[in-house]
Amino acid sequence: MKLQLLYPLLIVIASSSYGLLSTIIKVAMGHGFTTNEAVTSQYLIGFLMALILFLFTQRSLPKLSKSDILTIVAAGVFTATTGMVYGLALNYITASMGVVLFFQFTWIGLLIDCIIHKRLPTRYEAFSLVFLLGGTLLAAGVLDTSFAAIPWQGWVYGLLAATSFAIFIQVNSRKVEGLSSISRTFLMSTVALIIVSIFLSPEIIWNGTLFKTDLWIFGIVLGVFGIILPFLLLSIAVPKVGGALSSILSAMELPVAIMASVLVLKESLTLLQVVGIVLVLIGMVLPTVLAQRKRPY
Repeated sequence: MKLQLLYPLLIVIASSSYGLLSTIIKVAMGHGFTTNEAVTSQYLIGFLMALILFLFTQRSLPKLSKSDILTIVAAGVFTATTGMVYGLALNYITASMGVVLFFQFTWIGLLIDCIIHKRLPTRYEAFSLVFLLGGTLLAAGVLDTSFAAIPWQGWVYGLLAATSFAIFIQVNSRKVEGLSSISRTFLMSTVALIIVSIFLSPEIIWNGTLFKTDLWIFGIVLGVFGIILPFLLLSIAVPKVGGALSSILSAMELPVAIMASVLVLKESLTLLQVVGIVLVLIGMVLPTVLAQRKRPY
């Protein structure tokens, strides 16, 4: 495999793991746990696993500049706020509409990247966004939704979640010299846990809910797919790929989320949704393929 294709693949795997989270959380809710409890267990156990990895492989941190510290803190903050704000959005809108609003991070991320680098979108990036946005509408099955009936809070929180995730990708694209992916994952998960503990359900730590019930099982699964795997892979790949293409490749989260809900939650899948998934995959693969064709190696 060409090295240039490895990094986009890592981002696809990371975004796929994110796509499993909504289904896992719904299963946890089916066992009597709240969304806040499930998300808190994700960040807590994810942090513990990151700590174990760090202690067994690193044990010490390099000296970081103020700029590097700011990058790590910002990445941890925005990954935490994405989950929290998206949860607020789902209190006002359906899951399908939530998917549509959240996936606006594709063009928001591209816009941010263009502003930062003072450039215009490339032709393949523009074509990719057309496929991604059109495919999202079909795959989420919201063509019959009355947008006028959606509460303004749903619009605000949904778009804020998309913006937060887009910023997270951009921040994570910044290189921190001398800091390994495991160390970066440990520091980011530490910051994220602090933020989540302030606003969600830290009481699960001391009231026995986490380890005296089955919540710890969901915490492990959520920690692996929501913290360890994506944090490690994104820390490796995003600085190599860049924020714009990373935002596009992260669209893999949508088809994975839909397929997981169909297979695990037994939700229905229509032909239009299948067409939408195909369009999303085309939009995701298109910029990578075109970029590779331009390279002589």
